[in-house]
Amino acid sequence: MTTLRIEHPITDYATWRQAFDSFAAVRDRAGVQRYRILRPVDDQRYVCIDLDFESVDAAQEFLGFLTTTVWPDPGRAPALAGTPRTRILMPAD
Repeated sequence: MTTLRIEHPITDYATWRQAFDSFAAVRDRAGVQRYRILRPVDDQRYVCIDLDFESVDAAQEFLGFLTTTVWPDPGRAPALAGTPRTRILMPAD
């Protein structure tokens, strides 16, 4: 299992969530097996997303899609505020 972790500030959670939900079919086609959305208790304008994939390659490919197609386009990422931080993670042995 490989996890793509994404963290970034947002302007409004409801707007961000609607945009996130609109990419459900894209996530399915990209091989996202499950996801978790987390928010800091002390910052309602920040989200952390964990997307689980079968492989590192699948996670890297989806990250490339986000970087080139989604995040630069305010119409696709309407509540994005700032630059997302990302990491691709593997379980520790």
